[in-house]
Amino acid sequence: MKAIVQHAYGSAGDAMSLREINKPTPKDDEVLLRVHAAGVNWADWSLTAGRPYVMRLIYGFRKPRQGSLGSDVAGTVEAVGNTVTNLQVGDEVFGAAKGSFAEYATAKAKQVAPKPAGLSFEHAAAIPMAGLVALQALRDVGKISAGQKVLVNGASGGIGSFTVQIAKEMGAEVTGVASTANLDMLRAIGADHVIDYTQDDFTQGTEKYDLILDMADKHSIAERRGVLTANGTLIPNSGVGGAWFGSVGRIVRAKLLSPFIKHNLKPFLSLPKQEDLVTLGELAEAGTITATIDRAVPLADTATAIAYVGAGHAKGKTVITVD
Repeated sequence: MKAIVQHAYGSAGDAMSLREINKPTPKDDEVLLRVHAAGVNWADWSLTAGRPYVMRLIYGFRKPRQGSLGSDVAGTVEAVGNTVTNLQVGDEVFGAAKGSFAEYATAKAKQVAPKPAGLSFEHAAAIPMAGLVALQALRDVGKISAGQKVLVNGASGGIGSFTVQIAKEMGAEVTGVASTANLDMLRAIGADHVIDYTQDDFTQGTEKYDLILDMADKHSIAERRGVLTANGTLIPNSGVGGAWFGSVGRIVRAKLLSPFIKHNLKPFLSLPKQEDLVTLGELAEAGTITATIDRAVPLADTATAIAYVGAGHAKGKTVITVD
């Protein structure tokens, strides 16, 4: 089968190539998927670049131990493991896989869910990681309720665009922060208010927010706390940061500071839960959320797609299509 294989750390064009490799075999609790589409995330760029460097302790110091890339997936079940009972050959699913930038990939059966019948594979593949972060951040971490004011910084990206839509579904009053070119998109997906960060700094405004989900991380914690309500919550979810520790340093700082301030600082890590994928699928089927796809490119152009997402200017999601 054809697959994108990472053989080094560095720029996407130099770190990976399209190769012919053996088709994977599913373990007892896994399924083998014929991949139709795979979503690209900022995390894919991070792994390609090998940054932050602290993560190389897990993935390999000089070069990656595992050459497969890609997580978000939408495809058809080709084979099932011995203990899998909830899926069968021919089922169309979406969720998290191992090495989804390929013609075939394996996934744990509990980390995929039925693809909504009315959803294309491309749109389904754009949902998993970004949708799960948005849903879990708002519902489980932020615990938002109807009528609260929510600000989404970096609202035009994959996570941000889903956050705007899900927050609206939960009854929040939503403000989205993005560049000039993306403001109309935010209005189209339901944002009540928009802020053009090239013209205005939301941390200098007078509006107070019950919850801030920040994917941009261009302001200090103190600056962002300045526009929180008395008991407001800040979820700093940006993947950016220093070369050595990246977002890990941000998470540690927030955790250490949280007990000493009145606001809630709640960085978190999202997990691919099947029940949450089902929820996202139902929201997508109902038209409550929709994936804004910036571009869809063939498997052979995966390196270009990863570099584009890593540059930080994608509008919504970028998707890999696999024939």
